[in-house]
Amino acid sequence: MTKLASDTAMVLAAGMGKRMRPLTATQPKPMVRVAGKPLIDHTLDRLQEAGLARAVVNVHYLADNLEAHLKERQAPAIVLSDERELLLETGGGMLKAADQLPDPFFCLNSDNIWLDGPRNCFADLSDMWDPAKMDALLLLVPHRAAHNFRGKGDFHMDPQGRLRRRQSGRIAPYIFSGIQLVSKQLLRDAPEGPFSTNVLWTRAIEEGRLYGMAFTGQWFEVGTPEAIKPTEAALRGD
Repeated sequence: MTKLASDTAMVLAAGMGKRMRPLTATQPKPMVRVAGKPLIDHTLDRLQEAGLARAVVNVHYLADNLEAHLKERQAPAIVLSDERELLLETGGGMLKAADQLPDPFFCLNSDNIWLDGPRNCFADLSDMWDPAKMDALLLLVPHRAAHNFRGKGDFHMDPQGRLRRRQSGRIAPYIFSGIQLVSKQLLRDAPEGPFSTNVLWTRAIEEGRLYGMAFTGQWFEVGTPEAIKPTEAALRGD
């Protein structure tokens, strides 16, 4: 059994969930139910199955609702990163939680559902992880394995796994899954206040330190209410 590169994941759960309205008018997006359980429980269940011990979850929008739900969770152990006063976006959220995170740490969006391939994705990322070369290792999905996704893709990947971004007006073969393994080196000299992880990725690309790994399973983007029924049907095997 592969030893995981980290026993802790940050789960990004603070966003406003605007694309999921009207379902997010009275509940945070991670609490929207898909296939019988809240989105965030799909993520936390996978962390538990893979053997991760801790999840650092950031909260902002309707935070009391999400916090009350998470208190019922036994495993993984939940630590909150409170952004009630100011929503910090993905990069700012990681930076605020940094003192509660080991080096390296996994980081996940709270609104994706995936079915692993032959091995769980955390073991696969851990096997490829090389902190001497990488500031972050992104789990990437080829278009054929990306359900409900209608975009043009995010990244190109060279034979060694180094990433470059999709050019404007072009299609890129890989989509970011929302799952990554992150060195704290990525967070150095970060901006203050709210900012996107893209700021840090851009520097890592320029330094040749942003890497990717192709996912061998199936991934579901659940960003809008319309994506819920097809996702549930696929999970049932319809």
